[in-house]
Amino acid sequence: MSLRTDKKFADLGLTYWITRQTEKLGLRRPTPIQVECIPRILQGQDCIGAAKTGSGKTFAFALPILQKLSEEPTANFALVLTPTHELAHQIAEQFIVAGKPMNARVCVVTGGTDQLLESQKLQARPHIVVAMPGRLADHLSGCNTYSFAALQFLVVDEADRVLSGSFDDDLKVINKFLPAKRQNLFFSATMKDFLKMSCVLPIADDAYEWSEQSEVATVETLDQRYILCADYDRDMMLVEALREYREEHEDASVMIFTNSKKDCQVLSMTLDKIGFENVCLHGFLRQKERVAALSRFKSKHVRILIATDVASRGLDIPDVQLVLNHRLPKMPNEYIHRVGRTARAGRSGLALSIFRFPRDLEFLGEIESLINTKLTEHPVDDKLVQRIFMQVNVARREAEMNLDNKDFDERQSNYRRMGWMRQGLDPDEMEAKWLEEKEARNQARRERLKKENEERRRRGTDLEQQNAAAASDPRFQMAAADKKFKKRKFISANKLDELVEKKKTESNTSAGGVNEKRKKIVKKKPKIAQQ
Repeated sequence: MSLRTDKKFADLGLTYWITRQTEKLGLRRPTPIQVECIPRILQGQDCIGAAKTGSGKTFAFALPILQKLSEEPTANFALVLTPTHELAHQIAEQFIVAGKPMNARVCVVTGGTDQLLESQKLQARPHIVVAMPGRLADHLSGCNTYSFAALQFLVVDEADRVLSGSFDDDLKVINKFLPAKRQNLFFSATMKDFLKMSCVLPIADDAYEWSEQSEVATVETLDQRYILCADYDRDMMLVEALREYREEHEDASVMIFTNSKKDCQVLSMTLDKIGFENVCLHGFLRQKERVAALSRFKSKHVRILIATDVASRGLDIPDVQLVLNHRLPKMPNEYIHRVGRTARAGRSGLALSIFRFPRDLEFLGEIESLINTKLTEHPVDDKLVQRIFMQVNVARREAEMNLDNKDFDERQSNYRRMGWMRQGLDPDEMEAKWLEEKEARNQARRERLKKENEERRRRGTDLEQQNAAAASDPRFQMAAADKKFKKRKFISANKLDELVEKKKTESNTSAGGVNEKRKKIVKKKPKIAQQ
C-alpha cells in the first residue's frame, strides 16, 4: 500500500489553519490511516486504527483533536496514554508543533522528574495531557484538585501494549476520574482482538475500525536479514556486522536492541571500550539521562543508540538506516516494532537479527509467519569474527566488572523501593520478601534447568533433530553441516578476570615501560571500528 494518497488534507474536513500548518510541516498528502480515520473522528465516532510503523498515526488523531479544541478551547480537553517516556514526549512535541497557531498548551506526565513540578503543570490547566498510566494514576489518587470533567477525547497510543494487562490497575484508577461520555481512540502498529473486549476502557459497539490491508506486516522498503551465531559468539557477530556496515556507511545512524536493562548497559560499555562511541537508553536511567541520550542520537552527535524495548515503540527518528537485534525480543510482535524504527516515511532501511543456530530457528519461523515474508542471510566473515573473539570477550568481562562500581544494582533497588513507597508499603519489609522470592525463583530455575538437561540427555537427540529440521530448509543446509554450531567454545570467568586484571596493570605502566603485548592491544582496539 502506498504511503501517500491522492487526496489533500482539506478533503478530510480539516479547517484552513490546520491544512496550512500541515503544509508548513512538509505534509503535502495524507497517509491512508489519516484519510480513513480523521473524518470519522471529526464526526464523533470512536475509532480503532492499525497501520505499519511510520505511517502517520499520531497526526491521524492529533489533527482532528486540535480542530475540535479550536472550536471549544477548554482545559484537559484530551488525554493521551502511552507506554513509554520517550513516546509521550514525542507525541507532546507533535501536538505543540501542529497546534502552534492556536497556542495549544500540552502537559507531559511520565515520572522520572519531580512529582511536584508535574502537579504544577497539571494545575496550569493544559489543553492536552500526554501521560504514562502509572504516573497519572499516582497524581489522581494522591490529589483531588485535577478535574477531567470537560474531557472530550481519550487516546490510547500503542494500544496493544497499554491494554495488554500490565497497566490494568492504573487504568482502572484513571477511568474513575474520566467522564463516561467521551470519544475513545485506539491506535497501534499491531492490533489484538482483545482491544474491543477491554473491560477497563470499553469502546462503543459502533466504533469505526480500520486496519491497513497488506500481506506483509512490515514496509516494503525494509531489507530484513538474519545472522546465524553459535552459543558463544553473539557479541563478536554483532561487533563484526556493525564494523562492516559502518565501514561502508560511515555516517549512518544505528539502533541496537537488546532485552534487559543490565545487558543494555553492559553492551554499551563494551562497544565503547572497543571503539564504537554510543549512548544507551533503558528504564533505569534518570529522565534527564534518557532525554540527553536520545537528543544526542537524534542530533547525530552520536551515531549508535543501544536500547531496550522502551525505544521500540512509536519513536520517530527518520534517519535510522540500520536496526540490529542483539538479542531477540520476547514476543514476535515486538520484532515488528523494533525494525519499524528504520525504513520510515518511504525511506529504505536494513534490519539485522542475530539468531543462535539451531535453537532460535523456531522463533525465526514465528517471526516470518507473522510478517509473512522470509528473511535472508547476512554474510559475516567468520575468520574476522575469530580474530576479535578474545578482545570482545575481555572487553565485555571488564564492562561487567565495572558495572558494579556504577551502582547499577543499587539503582535497581532504589526503583523497587520507590514503587513500594508509592503503594504505601514498608520498603524494608517488601525488600526482605523480594529477596526471599528471588532466591525461590533462582532455586526453581535451577531445578527446571536440571530437569531439562536430564531430559535432553535421556533423549539424546534434541540437537540432532533441530539440525535435521534446519537442513530441510535450503537456507540452513550449510549451517547444519558446520562444525562451529556443534561445539561449545566458552572461556571461564576466572581466565577472563585474569586477562582484565592484566590489561589494567599494563594500562597503569608508564609509557616507557609498556611491553609489546600492550602495544598490540592498543593498536587492535580502534582497528575494529575503523578497519
